Amino acid sequence: MHNATPSLHTLYQDHHGWLAGWRRKKLGCAHQAADLAQDTFVKLLASRSLPPELREPRAYLNTVASRLLLNHFRRQSLEQAYFAALAQWSEAQAPSPEQRLLVLEALNALEALLDTLPAKVRTAFLLAQLDGLGYAEIAVRLAISERTVKRYMVEAYTQCILLESR
Repeated sequence: MHNATPSLHTLYQDHHGWLAGWRRKKLGCAHQAADLAQDTFVKLLASRSLPPELREPRAYLNTVASRLLLNHFRRQSLEQAYFAALAQWSEAQAPSPEQRLLVLEALNALEALLDTLPAKVRTAFLLAQLDGLGYAEIAVRLAISERTVKRYMVEAYTQCILLESR
């Protein structure tokens, strides 16, 4: 294609229609495809920069759109699991709509945080937080040293603190 990086305006003009059409074929829904195409360009606009020497703009746009779609499906799956858990509660136990929204926002933030962690750090953190395993047990389970588990946990907690401060 081009040897230099096109402007976002040019990228939008030249490829927005293609991206929406491509995603429409994949999703089977013109509205979802249009939303995803728009979200793709909003994400690029928010990032304020395109990769230097963007030689394959369609491949790049497809990658950005695919990541957005994956995040959407993950978020949707998380919400469905939460609502399934809520359905098992009695009406008296169920949180208010405001509390539900706060919980969903927290779950989405936690998911975003977990996505930033390297796989081994994420696994160690989840074993400690969800399974209640101690560092020694995590070390055995992951075949790493206890010192490494401690380092992983510091990394995970640091990310939690950074998320909290945003």
